[in-house]
Amino acid sequence: MPDLGPAPLDARLANVLGGRTANAIEKAFGYRTVGEFLEHAPRRYAERGALTALDSLAIGESVTIVAEVVDVRERTMRARRGSILEAKIGDGKGLLTLTFFNQGWRTKDLVPGARGIFSGKVGDYRGARQLAHPDYELFDRDDPRATADPESEEAIRFSRQPIPIYPATSTLTSWQIAKSIAIVLDTLPDVPDPIPARVRNRLDLVPFRRALELLHRPEKVADFKRAQDALRYREAFVLQTALVQRRIASRATAATSRSASPGGILERFDATLPFTLTDDQQAVGAEIAHDLAGDWPMHRLVQGEVGSGKTLVAIRAMLTVAESGGQSALIAPTEVLAAQHLRSIVKFLGPDLAAELRPVILTGSQSTDERRRALLAAASGSSRLVVGTHALLGDRVDFAELGLVVVDEQHRFGVEQREALRTKGATPPHVLVLTATPIPRTVAMTVFGDLDVSTITGLPSGRAGVETFTVPLAEHPGWESRIWTRMAEELSAGRQAFVVCPAIDDAHAEDDGEPEPETEDDAPKRLPATVLATAERMRAMPVLDGRSIAVLHGRMTAEEKDRVMTSFAAGGIDVLVATTVIEVGVDVPNASMMAVLDADRFGVSQLHQLRGRIGRGQYAGVCLLVTGAELETTSRERVDAVSASDDGFELARVDLELRREGDVLGERQSGGRSSLNLLRVVEHADLIVDAREEAEHVLEPDPQLEGHPALREALARRLDESDAAFLGKN
Repeated sequence: MPDLGPAPLDARLANVLGGRTANAIEKAFGYRTVGEFLEHAPRRYAERGALTALDSLAIGESVTIVAEVVDVRERTMRARRGSILEAKIGDGKGLLTLTFFNQGWRTKDLVPGARGIFSGKVGDYRGARQLAHPDYELFDRDDPRATADPESEEAIRFSRQPIPIYPATSTLTSWQIAKSIAIVLDTLPDVPDPIPARVRNRLDLVPFRRALELLHRPEKVADFKRAQDALRYREAFVLQTALVQRRIASRATAATSRSASPGGILERFDATLPFTLTDDQQAVGAEIAHDLAGDWPMHRLVQGEVGSGKTLVAIRAMLTVAESGGQSALIAPTEVLAAQHLRSIVKFLGPDLAAELRPVILTGSQSTDERRRALLAAASGSSRLVVGTHALLGDRVDFAELGLVVVDEQHRFGVEQREALRTKGATPPHVLVLTATPIPRTVAMTVFGDLDVSTITGLPSGRAGVETFTVPLAEHPGWESRIWTRMAEELSAGRQAFVVCPAIDDAHAEDDGEPEPETEDDAPKRLPATVLATAERMRAMPVLDGRSIAVLHGRMTAEEKDRVMTSFAAGGIDVLVATTVIEVGVDVPNASMMAVLDADRFGVSQLHQLRGRIGRGQYAGVCLLVTGAELETTSRERVDAVSASDDGFELARVDLELRREGDVLGERQSGGRSSLNLLRVVEHADLIVDAREEAEHVLEPDPQLEGHPALREALARRLDESDAAFLGKN
């Protein structure tokens, strides 16, 4: 048995399993150490139940059989491409067929004479009983079960153990993973538990080493459930410890205090507002003012519904900073949104304050002269409000006194991009993050655990709201004509409309915000609706004859986009056919209708954002989500969920149930395999809250975890260098 040393979880897999197997595991999953591999949790367990004899099988029954492979054949399918592998197994009393589609590689282990245990649901094919794609484990030749009587005590005991089914690949099967896990567990000594004994006892959690054993080698169903409970809490506890520790560290950093003065810029601004701030806007404004006046940098996330007034809250924060001579940089994900922000700021400020604060914009497509003037205004400090896109991150962009960074639609920016802007301050600036994608509390607590979270739930008065309907062309193809008739009715009433498409043309998907990818078994087979073709088709429709129809997409220049948006806002364009470039920030109160074509190609949050572009004035909005997705597909569920609710927080919960949370640490946050293993931020909300409180309880007297070495080691193991850097920058 190999000696795994003082830190057994950090031992290299190659030292335990040998180089060949370890390399295969690393290639398949990226695991290099014992600890990483043992966190490869089974995705489910096949509960074998009592053994069933082949001569007494019932159709539709879930069964487990110990049997021997008698015959194996592979044949080509007639009706469609691919092959079928059929293996006959027997137990001396009867025969059963195992069927696998397009899995000819199984002939390597399913050979006549091989013996094992097979689990699945009995089906019927042309009068013969079969198991389609069953789970199975073949016995090694030296395994006593390979020759044991199927009715022996050993075979019966084994048959009642749950079968772990692991995430696997075509080259590394679940059974191979299980065998490697068993070897690792056999060599693993006791390991310290990062969860304090006090907490374990309170929650009745099994110790860490025992939990690993029960997760991978349960004797009964209750075993793996207890293991999951303990490991899930450990995962939440270590993650929350990392976030709370980062929060404590950030508060040890000095910042320039910023406060508004009586009769100052903020008070003058508030006096010119033609409306009263909502209760939520006032409350969030007070929280921000308190943070800005503090001794450490503000790190606050403001989340709110589309149109809830987050931009106004941000402007008031920027004016507070401007009173002390500081500058604010507002970064937006697209040039359309940046230009919209600049127009909104100038409009809100009025001519006097605008002349005093000199707001400027910096984008990548500006002319050389425009860019030079904007750079000079930022570097000299003559402009105290600088709005821009990714161009703000350039090496040549300097500020005289950067006091506040405002990040709009934070999910559209990478960690490195946010950090590049934050480090442009001589002293750490305050950071305000805005999002119109509502986040459930435990998601915010997990993903943005080192940020204070403020929420604006109410909407300003005067908003007429939006009604949303699914237009299901799969069931009712004839309904398409009604879309354009309904749009003509809105236009005849003097109002305007959006049409949103998932692509620019057949060759180009939208660059400014691509739709979320479909799952492999749910992907649309049809070509997506495109901006250019849709606009052309609409111009030829008699029902829209004489209407001004324009396009907006990511391949247009900034000048072209701005010209179209200005004309649309002024009422010079009746219908704007666009991609998701209009997803956030575009404010045209006269726009009362939106048709989203191929709505199933967009995510829940994206659809909710898009419909927020209408119903922003005195006219009620109508949003038609047009889809060809079939009923009972995930794509259709997303569309129907948005039609059924206008509550962004409820939709965010639904969205998370329909897809994984994404990686909550490291730069993988934007997508890919979730770094959460057993933890689900919606389903396990209470557990996360409890773990957060316990993490704070541990760290308050011991921020460096000197008295908790096991937790400190688990933290170091959980956070590789890139993850730790992410937490430092977020």
